[in-house]
Amino acid sequence: MQLKMAVQAAENEAIMVEDEQLNDSLGSVGLISPDKEDLARLLTVPFSGRIRGGMRPGKKIIVMGIVDLEPDSFDVSLTCGRDKDKDEDEAAYDVALKLTARFSDRQFLRSARVAGKWTEEEASTAYFPFIPDQPFRVEIHCEHQRFRIFVDGHQLFDFYHKVKSLASIDTVRIDGDLQITKLG
Repeated sequence: MQLKMAVQAAENEAIMVEDEQLNDSLGSVGLISPDKEDLARLLTVPFSGRIRGGMRPGKKIIVMGIVDLEPDSFDVSLTCGRDKDKDEDEAAYDVALKLTARFSDRQFLRSARVAGKWTEEEASTAYFPFIPDQPFRVEIHCEHQRFRIFVDGHQLFDFYHKVKSLASIDTVRIDGDLQITKLG
């Protein structure tokens, strides 16, 4: 009984891949770590997946991956409006948090877009945590007033909420010079 409840809870919290083949290939909705043969096809970059139930305090998003050998940059974004028309202009949805790792100047930036307008990029970090051709783990913890961002277990910075309706944050998008190995 406890195992069934744990599986149900994991499925309810999972990030869902937009590709409908995920459900068919794995036979179960909401699995976070697909079989190895499905991994390359499912977690391809650019990636877009649903955050079930949206964000809320206490929820966290984990992105594990490997930086490409000769990277320029990569982005991890939490966005709103998954249900908007897919043909609609990208600027139509809000971006609650956009993390950008830029290798040319070793910056880890964050910003948001609300009502079509980007906030000024925040850039103060003590060090640049990403190394070409090396694995990493980014954790985005949602709290009442802010997101708290960790890389490889080290807290790097906080980003105060610009999008006030946390439940409307329903999609994680990943793009750039990286390979995704696991999402949770």
